[in-house]
Order: sequence, then structure tokens, then C-alpha cells
Amino acid sequence: MAQHRKKTGTQLTGRIVVPGNPSYNAARMEFNRRFSKFPRLIVFCRRTQDVVNAVKWARERGVRLRARSGRHSYEGFSSVNGGIIIDVSEMNKVKVDRKKMVAQVQTGNPLARVYRKLWNKRVALPAGTAPDVGVGGLTLGGGIGLLSRKYGLTCDNLKQVKMVVASGRCGAKTIVASKKKHSDLLWASRGGGGGNFGIATSYTFRVRPISTVSIYSITWKWRDLEKVFPAWQRWAPSVTNRLTSTIEVAAKQVGTIVSTGQLLGGAEELRRLIQPLLQAGTPGKVMVRTVPFIEATKFFAEGDLNLEPKFKITGAFGFKPLPREGVRIIRDFLANAPNRHSTVWCQSLGGAGSAVSRVSPTATAYPYRKAETIYELSARWRNDGEQQRNIQWVERFRRALRTFVVGDYVNFPDLKIKNWPKAYYDVNFPRLTRVKRKYDPHNVFRFAQSIPVGKKVRKRQ
Repeated sequence: MAQHRKKTGTQLTGRIVVPGNPSYNAARMEFNRRFSKFPRLIVFCRRTQDVVNAVKWARERGVRLRARSGRHSYEGFSSVNGGIIIDVSEMNKVKVDRKKMVAQVQTGNPLARVYRKLWNKRVALPAGTAPDVGVGGLTLGGGIGLLSRKYGLTCDNLKQVKMVVASGRCGAKTIVASKKKHSDLLWASRGGGGGNFGIATSYTFRVRPISTVSIYSITWKWRDLEKVFPAWQRWAPSVTNRLTSTIEVAAKQVGTIVSTGQLLGGAEELRRLIQPLLQAGTPGKVMVRTVPFIEATKFFAEGDLNLEPKFKITGAFGFKPLPREGVRIIRDFLANAPNRHSTVWCQSLGGAGSAVSRVSPTATAYPYRKAETIYELSARWRNDGEQQRNIQWVERFRRALRTFVVGDYVNFPDLKIKNWPKAYYDVNFPRLTRVKRKYDPHNVFRFAQSIPVGKKVRKRQ
């Protein structure tokens, strides 16, 4: 095992990558290539003790640290210049107990692997669609996906979390947060965002039996936008909670609107349920079929593949359908998008007995329980010369829609949002700062939008 020594103090264990190492460039790379940071070293941890050693090592030397799992932090929060990245992606065991209907999932697992391992036992966890997103960050921020309206967010199915936290002046220790012990940390880990309190290494989830599901996809031409978008917004929250759906409006250069969804039920029922959508505008391509659940996860993952490597994303929640003026704003921005890789994506969350909205906004750290939909505004590009234009477009778009939508999802972080504590956490922010003070009083786990120890939000590195 590789070791990194100083004459005194803790030694690093795990796979250690330093500048000059042939794998350093690949090891430092973020999913969002807009960011290119140069850490002092990267530790790929293989067991919890490697994480404990890395946190101690960093604290003893006053070296800034970042936790990293799937590298999907949209604003590059999981990387750092001159500091240490504690990477947990090699901790990827999954154990399923079908009798108890629970799964123990290590934090380094990408979502596609979790789905596959659970599918082997014919169970599922409500989670997202991006196949390579880390289960850790997804869970800690909430976790929104195509089983959400029936089974809740990923974090709603989290029973306990094992976490390495700072201890004493320069130490670190492992604790397990559950309903019985450290219940305040479990509360914060259900929607309070990744990397704020410590480094989670393992999760215990409640899982659900699954076999086949039915999926649909409907495509319209862009000219139908003002008919289709309002129809989807009325329909999506009102339909059975066994059906979760999305709609994506592409830039005018692409010229398509696509709605997809997944039903816990048969194709015949799904065809009946989507009738209100099929009556909006002039649908072109329509697909409805019943597939094994694992095939559905692959179908929805396709939309996250082959995307441009650099991006700017922001989010918001809708508590009611956009009025005509709001839909016009979407049309106008996508008619003047910086390139063909700009989109607005929405997913249904609430309404009709949704499991998401049945939970109180303060029962977990995720506050937007009563929202009907989540919005994601995104711009993507390849060449640095396009960057400013794309970032400004997303920011202008967010501001234009602000009258009609609320907040932002912590897993869609946006450095342009000044009052981010309110945007991400709303009423739960004061309680999150109390949990932070208790478990990380020295602010060891910090980044540009980490929960502060004090009451004031200060700008940090």
C-alpha cells in the first residue's frame, strides 16, 4: 500500500497520486471541464481508515481538503488548488439484505453500478438518471428521480450514514448517524448537501421490490412549445404518483420538445394516462413500452451521455404552473440560446399523493417538499471562448424566471446566487448551522458554498 510520510504525525494510506505522476492529470479532472484545478495530492481511499488518516494528515499540516466521490459537483467544489482531494470512488461495495429490504452502499458507487447491483436482487432505490453520478453527493443533497413521486427522494430512504468527522484539535473519527444516535446529523444528511459536515463512507438505504416498469417518450416540434409546456405542467402533478415524468425543451436550433416518464404499471395503462399530453400540439414520435427496470435506467441515462464537456447549470422549484408570460420567457431564451446545447429540463415532484410532498419541509434538510416541479437551466460548450456568453445566458435566464419560481436545488449549485443559504435550504438553514457547529466546529470541511459555523455567511476559498 502506498504511504506518504512526514517525520512525525499521521501517514497517508490508500492510492496516492501526486503532481508528476503519470495518472495525475486524469486523477485531478472534474466532470465539469470548466474547472481545472491542481491539488497538492489526491488520495484514493479504499477503506474508511484511509479517509480518517487523510483528514488527520490534512489537519496536522493545515492543508485544505475536499471530499470527492463522483466528481459531479457542478461548480467544482470537490476539487482544490494546492490542497488534498480525499477521493472515495474506490470504496464501491454494495450489500443487499432482501429479507430486511435494506442495502448497504459504499459512497464511491456511481449510480449505474448501484442500480445494477440492486437489480440482481430485484430491488431498487429511488435515485437519479445520470449513470456516472456518485450516489454519495446525490443522496446528501436530496436525490430526485423517476421513482420519487411514489417512493420519495433518495434521502427519504436513507436509514443511516457512516461518516468521518473532525475530532479534537487535529484528529478525525468515524461515527454512525441514525434515528437512535446522532439523529441531528442524519437529519442534516438528508438534503443538507455533500461535504459540509464530514466525509460519508457508507449508507444504509431502504430498498423496494421492482421488476418491470413502463416508459414513454413523446417528441414535438419547437413551434408547439406554448401548447405543450402548459399542458405538461397541468398534467404532471395531477396524474397518479406511480408516474414520474420529465419535459425538456431544446434550443430553437435543435427544435425539439421531449417528454419522458416512467410508470409503475403496464403499457396499456400508461398509454391511457398520457392522453392529455398526446392531445397537446402535434406529437411526432411516440414510444410506450414495458421493460425490465434495469433497461429503463439505461434508457433514461442516454440523455446524460455524449454531452459537451463544459457547462453552467442552475435550478429552481415551481410551486404552480408557469403563467403564459413564464412560458414566453422560456421560448425567448431558447430562441436566442448561445448554441444548440442549451436546454430547459423539468421533472414532476409533487401533487397527487406524491411521496415527496407528504413529508414536512422541516422533517429533513431538503425544504422544497411542496414544489410541483424542479427546473434545470443549462448551457454547454467546448471552447473557452464561448464560456462567458454561456454563463451570462444562464444567469440572465435565471433572473428572468425569478418571479415565477423559488430557490435552487443544492445538487445544482450556482455560484452566481448571492443568498444561497436561503435558495438551497430555506427554513432549514439555521438548524444546519447548529449541526455544523456541533460536528465541525473548526470548519474543516469548507468550500465556496459550505454551511458556515457562524451565523454570518462569509466568502471563503
